[in-house]
Amino acid sequence: MYDFAIAAGSKSELYHDLTAALDALTADEPDAVANMANAAALIWQYLPDLNWAGFYRMVNGELVLGPFQGKPACIRIALGKGVCGTAAATRETQLVADVHAFPGHIACDAASRSELVVPIVHAGTLIGVLDLDSPLPARFDHGDAAGCEALVRLLAPRLVTG
Repeated sequence: MYDFAIAAGSKSELYHDLTAALDALTADEPDAVANMANAAALIWQYLPDLNWAGFYRMVNGELVLGPFQGKPACIRIALGKGVCGTAAATRETQLVADVHAFPGHIACDAASRSELVVPIVHAGTLIGVLDLDSPLPARFDHGDAAGCEALVRLLAPRLVTG
């Protein structure tokens, strides 16, 4: 069992501690699914105001649902479709204050109001995306984007199988 001391202070301290905890959880584990599952659980436990936290994996040219915390989700997302598909296609973090204003938003959970999606790329290959949803409008800011990008940089090489 793991017991992490995650700071309740500034956002940068929170993400610093989350990154250290994720490092401890995944450092010696070669299984990508186990690492995504623990990452989703860690994020769900320590980031406030989320209604979904998880991963979509790149499989045969489309995003396929991976480990997550929250309500059941859309299983497959085409590249370029919705926030996740856009992040995957552009390989750029998508920080969306109001998902209803995002062209082509895919509403897997009608309660979601804002979303943060970070592409996971390792050695030039798109592995998938980290997807966070919140029922609060404008829940995510550039500090969250930077913090999640740091989490993904740490995690990406630990999601490569074979």
